[in-house]
Amino acid sequence: MKADKNHPSTASPATAPQAKGFSPGFAALGLEATLLTTLETLGYEEPTPIQREGIPPLLAGRDLLGQAATGTGKTAAFTLPLLQLVAHAPRRHPSALILVPTRELAMQVSEAVQRYGKELRIAVLALYGGQAIGPQIHALKRGVDVVVATPGRALDHIRRRTLELKHLHIVVLDEADEMLDMGFAEDLDAILEQTPASRQTALFSATMPPRIASIARRHLKDPVEVKIAREPVKAGAAPRVHQTAYLVTRPYKVAALARVLAMLSPKSALVFCRTRLEVDELTAMLNGRGHRAEAIHGGLSQPQRDRVMQAFRAGQIELLVATDVAARGLDIPHVSHVVNYDVPSASEVYVHRIGRTGRAGREGAAVTLVEPREQRLMRNIEQLTKSRIEIIAVPTVADLRAKRLERMKASIQEILAAGDLDRFRVVVESLTARFDPVEVAAAAVKLADRSQGGERAEDEIPAVRGRNDEAPRMARRPPWESGERARSAMTKDREGRPQGRPSRGGRSAGMVKVYVGAGRTAGVRPGDLVGAIANEAGINANVIGAIEMTDRFSLVDVPEELARGIIEALGRTRIKGQKVAVRLFHEKEKA
Repeated sequence: MKADKNHPSTASPATAPQAKGFSPGFAALGLEATLLTTLETLGYEEPTPIQREGIPPLLAGRDLLGQAATGTGKTAAFTLPLLQLVAHAPRRHPSALILVPTRELAMQVSEAVQRYGKELRIAVLALYGGQAIGPQIHALKRGVDVVVATPGRALDHIRRRTLELKHLHIVVLDEADEMLDMGFAEDLDAILEQTPASRQTALFSATMPPRIASIARRHLKDPVEVKIAREPVKAGAAPRVHQTAYLVTRPYKVAALARVLAMLSPKSALVFCRTRLEVDELTAMLNGRGHRAEAIHGGLSQPQRDRVMQAFRAGQIELLVATDVAARGLDIPHVSHVVNYDVPSASEVYVHRIGRTGRAGREGAAVTLVEPREQRLMRNIEQLTKSRIEIIAVPTVADLRAKRLERMKASIQEILAAGDLDRFRVVVESLTARFDPVEVAAAAVKLADRSQGGERAEDEIPAVRGRNDEAPRMARRPPWESGERARSAMTKDREGRPQGRPSRGGRSAGMVKVYVGAGRTAGVRPGDLVGAIANEAGINANVIGAIEMTDRFSLVDVPEELARGIIEALGRTRIKGQKVAVRLFHEKEKA
């Protein structure tokens, strides 16, 4: 859609401020001073490719069809121009709607809108299932500027007439391919039909299959197409280092980083972050926990950078926390570990990062903290680098304490082997004259453990089910049956005959049936069940098996080891606005 006087479009790139202190990269895109100041405060140093290519056409009022994977910075690519647009529109009516596939992503995107739009005082509301609808209705009545929603909950509000879309200026479909895989195609069409024809539309997807192209043809007008291609990485280009990833939810990432570093005890590690703000915050946290850490980013002067690098090369600091921009061109010969606090924005960035360890024949290790929704990006990195990245659980408090004691035992053995203990014998002999020698030694170990933070209160970090914990591969659907096609193929008609591709050999091993007390009469569709299970139980939709639907109830095949969690999660939520019975189904009930 072209910008016109009736569309509250924003300033053209030609009017962008070039004030001193602003990042020249972001200022050149046409963003206004308030947003540039926010980016400077947050420590963003330069735009990513999707931001450079996507922000200008969105500011100009054009529709956009963007192909970019998770972790490439696409949230900022649509959020920043969206905020600039909303700031010039009438307030307290939804001017922007962002549709996302999952509850977790809805929360993350709404947090990003709040973070970037803080100075603009933009009111944002996240709408998703699994939370009471009453407070959502109340917030909508009070008035909001930006709504971030999952398709099912957005459609629920539209039908209740609690979400009005007549004032919308822009709609964003984020991770459109995943929304289609979860069965939301009909919901997306129904929602977009309720929006003004004059709206601006942006669609982002990691892949561009025919289904996405079909949606783009129906709902986008002469869109600017942006594709962020990944640079090819030759097989074997990734260094031969031991690569692991720890699966952790966003609220626990800082604690997980501290836990992993305490377990690894690296001698010289590079910790990579996306922004200056993260670098500064993590450096302060790590120093507070007894590490020797220094920050390096674009906000440091050259003398400061030289001092930090000299200290790191000399072994005076063990952790160098850096942004990718600041780390470019650094010559660091001895790095034992590379730690990715954030999943890199592109596969080639990952290769460049981990290439800083394992040099000159030395062993190296690369560690990445991965949020659940970023596992697909890690699989892309694996495919590109032709290497396996082991995804494992964050160590427990018991693991940490055992590791500390193991290290202490090794240190004591070294001291015993070295000898030269005469001046300490008098203390030990005086104590063993009164106490048991083993108790005396245990007290000494306890004292040493305390001096190294062994008595610091440590909270457990919730375990997250990851790729290695999912159902066996034999229980998964073949790759050609995914998303709506698979669910359509696996549903049955009223007479119980399969609709579409028949299952091969019945239900897969390791699967059980879950009874859901709602069916076609209640308006429930297979996509509703898949979306509810994936969102509420926090599992990958790909592990869900066949779905049988009748007028009164539905049966869903799920991995046996996930069944209890799915039943508990669905029992706490509503399906099509109503509480339903959910329990394990036994085959004998069919008799």
